[in-house]
Amino acid sequence: MLVVHNEKILDFIKYRYSLGDLQRLSAFLSENDVLRFPHLENGLFPAALVSNETEYTGYTNVWLRDNVYLAYSHYIIGKTAIAVKNIQTLMNYFQKFQRRFINIIQGRVNPEKIMERPHIRFEGRTLTEIDQVWQHAQNDALGYFLWFYCRLAREKYVELSPHCLETIALFPLYFQAISYWQDEDSGHWEETRKIEASSIGVVVAGLRELKRLLIKTEINLTAENRRITPAFLADLIEIGEQALYQILPAECLLPVPQARSYDAALLFLIYPLQVVETNIADQILNNVIVHLQGDYGIRRYLGDSFWCRDYRLIPPEIRTTVSTERENWLQEQGRGLNLGEEAQWCIFDPIISAIFALKFQSTGQEKYLNLQTHYFNRSLGQITGKDSPLGEFKCPELYYLEQGKYIPNDATPLLWTQANLQIALELIKKSLSQ
Repeated sequence: MLVVHNEKILDFIKYRYSLGDLQRLSAFLSENDVLRFPHLENGLFPAALVSNETEYTGYTNVWLRDNVYLAYSHYIIGKTAIAVKNIQTLMNYFQKFQRRFINIIQGRVNPEKIMERPHIRFEGRTLTEIDQVWQHAQNDALGYFLWFYCRLAREKYVELSPHCLETIALFPLYFQAISYWQDEDSGHWEETRKIEASSIGVVVAGLRELKRLLIKTEINLTAENRRITPAFLADLIEIGEQALYQILPAECLLPVPQARSYDAALLFLIYPLQVVETNIADQILNNVIVHLQGDYGIRRYLGDSFWCRDYRLIPPEIRTTVSTERENWLQEQGRGLNLGEEAQWCIFDPIISAIFALKFQSTGQEKYLNLQTHYFNRSLGQITGKDSPLGEFKCPELYYLEQGKYIPNDATPLLWTQANLQIALELIKKSLSQ
């Protein structure tokens, strides 16, 4: 079943595309600003475009994870200057707050004090921290930055100044100090802390990319009077890989309620990070398709209370709290969470399309091109139509149940969704060119 919210896009959706079809589709998306990425002067992106009514979401702020994906999506389509400016500004932010890494590395601060960890959400214009309690224990966000910065540096898009090298060297020391392979963090979804494969895997990807950079450039990487060598990184990577494969293809093996067999965040370990072995990647992909896929998008995980059924009835100050507080409020109101009523997100279908793109491009098997096309079409179908109160031609964060009907939530358009759609579009062009 293919749900298409915008009737005008129906004219462009094909079950088998030609390059000409994709050129016309790209022009149509451009004409309607579907893939427009407003950004700050310093190159950072807000999480979403919000109005006065939706400002409560806080999505005018900058999220580290989202910005790496946005930068990466521009890198993929050849707009490397946008990617480099973004990643260099993120580096400036980390240089400004090096003390958060150093305090934990030196043992002066207990990493259990979450507000003392490096902040992954901040005010973008001034690169200042936000005075609000937040789930800053998000090792994946730091791992994403390390991964992409080192990739750009290895490809000589960014210049490695002594100050930048000193900052980069803090990352592996920090990951070692917190024992990232067994650290309970809040991960991609900024929720209850647990040991989760999706976070460990991103850190492993970042450390691998740093190791590649060191081997290629033979730079001297030192911080806190310690030299970061390929051998040191290899040991740090190995312990992470061992922990990762003890958990995969699950997300978390801790006892209930932290236990989680399926989580769509694991898709990112397959693409863009390519950090898991093929057989495990196939299990993760199958688990998401079988257990989390819906008609309107893909659930993050089963029992997800964020933008669950009739979410607007929840007070705004409760909507944006951590999941445990939100779920406690729902229980107090006598509103249980029913499986199947979770929000269906729009950031995942483009990633699944990208995963099948890699399979097709490496094997040439037509079945993978067909699956790549199917999930690309699902992504197009999620673009809002003329009946959307949030506007036409927007890429939502998710669709949720409101009075029995799935509608886009307040974080529309979400720039991360746009970024992933842009990646999927580029990769289907590449598949057809091949």
